[in-house]
Order: sequence, then structure tokens, then C-alpha cells
Amino acid sequence: MYFEELIPLQDFIDKDKQDYQVEDIVKYVKKFDINHLNFHYIGDDGRVKTLNFIIQGEDHLREILSTGERVDGSSLFKYLETGSSDLYVIPKLHSAFLNPLEVDPTLGFFCKYFDKDGNPTLFSPENILIKAEESLVKETGIEMQGMGELEYYVIFPKDPLYLATDQRGYHESVPFVKFENLRREALNCLKIMGASIKYAHSEVGNFSDDTYSYEQNEIEFQPVALEDAAIQLIIAKWVLRVLGYKYGVQVSFAPKITVGKAGSGMHIHMKLLKNGENVVFNQNGEVSDISKRAIAGIMELAPSLTAFGNCVPTSYLRLEPNQEAPTKICWGERNRSALVRVPLGWSKNAVEMFKNTNYGKDPEKVNISQKPTFEFRVPDGSADIYLLIAGLTVAVREGLNNPNALDIADKYKIEGNIFKEEYKDIAKKLPNLPTSCVESSKRLKEQKDIYNKFDVFPAKVIEHQISKLESYNDENLSQKIADTPEPERTKMIKQLVYKYIDC
Repeated sequence: MYFEELIPLQDFIDKDKQDYQVEDIVKYVKKFDINHLNFHYIGDDGRVKTLNFIIQGEDHLREILSTGERVDGSSLFKYLETGSSDLYVIPKLHSAFLNPLEVDPTLGFFCKYFDKDGNPTLFSPENILIKAEESLVKETGIEMQGMGELEYYVIFPKDPLYLATDQRGYHESVPFVKFENLRREALNCLKIMGASIKYAHSEVGNFSDDTYSYEQNEIEFQPVALEDAAIQLIIAKWVLRVLGYKYGVQVSFAPKITVGKAGSGMHIHMKLLKNGENVVFNQNGEVSDISKRAIAGIMELAPSLTAFGNCVPTSYLRLEPNQEAPTKICWGERNRSALVRVPLGWSKNAVEMFKNTNYGKDPEKVNISQKPTFEFRVPDGSADIYLLIAGLTVAVREGLNNPNALDIADKYKIEGNIFKEEYKDIAKKLPNLPTSCVESSKRLKEQKDIYNKFDVFPAKVIEHQISKLESYNDENLSQKIADTPEPERTKMIKQLVYKYIDC
């Protein structure tokens, strides 16, 4: 493919993305004789939109980059009226990437929306996230970075050779997994497109029926600025779907493929910074008070955060006991049954572990202080990614500003697996997460004033989200499925799954 002959944009420009200038883009286009340029943006359905340009000379290129273009906002956002729906889209230079998915050499840019007066549109998802981040820094002095873990299933005609063990696919290798090549090709594309990737692997979920096999995978990213964290996830979903189409297989980020098998989440990790230093752990290697306060804010807003992170009825088939997905509002260290998990940190023992492994050799000097994060384990692939990360940012801000936050954090902390019998009395005392889109909409109604604070979430965006969730009419869905006799139950589950297979 053509991109093997080109230098990725970020390698050619060789400067921090935030420092990109129009002149840098022009030089790259001229150097590699690039004729195509695309604008990208997100509508209220969360999918990547594309506007194609063919570059007709240097002056034309400079004009496109400097002035953007007009688009029909009412076709992108349902709550805009057609009578006054023109919007401007202006490319964000720092988002520029070489697009390996295109047949011809093509540059892509994610754009920012502006209204008729040239003001950032209050309702557009990326502007809501920007405002959330600004309010966090202004009100608390703390910055936050984020990154996602994106789980997905590859669904393909059953191959009888080397079948994977049911629900034992974690870090499995070829030939017991069949689509490692798709995953590796996705990594190659994402690297060219400028994503910061941690790793990728096959996940737990593997199963087959009489016709198809279902193979679960995961790609995990590195912490970056919040807006970039959202774009990484959005691009990754786009790339995987395009490659799935190329390979002739279904790639699905649906939260649940079938009852009784592992669902797919989209966990969000957060890193807190004060004066550029990671403050997730304190100097003693313990979870810091700053982190506890932030986590307390997430505990308080957890019921309504599902309205942005779990946006289809099958989301709530995943959030059931004993599925390694949370059902209770709680947090813990290294605890995968909790809503928020603080993963194992990189301790001062790292040097000794290396020496023990490598016969006393000394490791390279590596700064491990930036590694610690904490993880919100509720969301799935149906999430509105910008609004979810914006909502988490609001929750962290509220927790950091709450004088009772440490008491709240202590109240919700758990030490063991709450799904085990020995912890059932503790589990009974913990509040439940919503169990349906309808219930999630009710929780958002109750807590909407917090999201409206500092003009971060416009009222009509919240109202639209509530209305969308209410429309599913999915109260007591799990119980209805359980009460339906076979074979109608299996048919009902399949209809649900395929209705929301693309979220």
C-alpha cells in the first residue's frame, strides 16, 4: 500500500502536535505530492463523518486549512432546526494524520464546530469536553489525561481447526485465535495515524455456535490529553470497522453478544497531574488523597455517568454479577469487581524485578512515576466518547472540590470481590448501578444540574440524551429475558444483539 512509501506526518514534522503550523502541512503535502484531504467530525450518533477535498494547488490548500468549510448541522445533530443550521468546521492542525485507509495518499483532520457568529458551538461534543477540561483546571488546579481500553469481537464463519477454549482466550496466540493479523494491521494503521498505543491482545471471550465463531480482542492506548484520548478511541473504532469490512468479517463493539459469555467494555483510565507531575499515588506509593477525592466524585456521579457510557439496552446485560463488569457503586485497588479500580502500580521494586529476571544486570533508567492511573470500568462501545470523558472530567472536578470527599471515598472502598459469598453482606450495603437505559435517564435527570454547572453541558444536550435513553423502553429487560421460555428466549437475545451489533 502507498503509506509504506511515505513518512507518517508526525515523523516528518518532528515537533509536538500542538505546535503544528499551516506551513508544516503545506511542506508535507508538497514533499509527497498528496492530492487528497479529508475533514472529519462527529455527529450526535458518535460516528466519524467525512468531507472530501481534492487539493487544487497550494493556495487552495492554504485556504482550506485556514478557513475550513460550511456544513449542515441539522443533518448531524437532531436537535438543530433546519432553518438555522449552518455550521463552520475548522480543521485542528494538531489532529492531522496520514490516512492509510484511503486508496490514494490522503491527509485527515478532525475539526472543531463554530456557529454563524464564529463562536465555538456549545452543543458539539468536542467543545463540551474542552469546556469540561477548562473548568477542571480553573476550579482545582489539577490537569487530567485519559486513555481507553477498547474491546471488540470479530465474528466470522466457524473454522473447525484449532478451536479456542470457550471463555479462555486471554492473550491466546495463533492458531487458537484467527484474527491476530487484523489486530496487527489495525495497530499499524493507528501508529501511522499518530495514536499512542500501549499494547493489544486477544481477550477472554471466545466461543462458537453451529455457524459462527466469536473472537474477542482488545487495544489499549497510552494516556494523552483528554481531547486526544477521545480521538484515539473514535479513530480506533473507525479503523477496526474498515478493516473488518476489508476482511469480510463483522467487527462489533457491542457490550454483549450473548448471555453467559464475556461482554465488551471500553474502560477509561485517568491520570491526574499537578504542575506536570503524576499525583495518582503519593510519595509512599499509596493512593493519594487527590485521587481519593477524584474517585469520590465519580462515585457520586456514577449513576448518571452510565447515561453517557452505556447507551443501548444490551449495555445492561453486560452489567450483571460475575461478569467482571461492575454492578455496584464502589472502588478498590487491583479489584476487577469494582466500578473504579486502581491498578497495580509500578513500585520501587521494579529494578529488583528486572535484576532477578536478568541475572543481576542493571535496567535502563526509566521514569515510572508517570505510569499510575485509575480506571472507570463501567462504559462500553456504545458510549458517546466525548460526552463520557467530559462527564468523568466533571465528576473529578466535583470530587476535588467536595470537602467531604475523603469520607465518601472511604464509604465506597471495598477490599474483596463483591460477587463472592463472603462479601455478600458488604455488597448489600452498596448502591446499585442503573439496570436499563430508562433508569439511567432518570439518574441523569436527577443529577443534570451538576453537568450544567459552569455551562459545560448545555441543557438541550442533556435533554436529548435523556430522551434517547427513554425511547428504548427497556426497563426489566434482563428479567424479561430470564422469564422467556426456550426457544423464544434464544431468538429474543439474537434479535437484541443484532439490533445493536453496531451500537
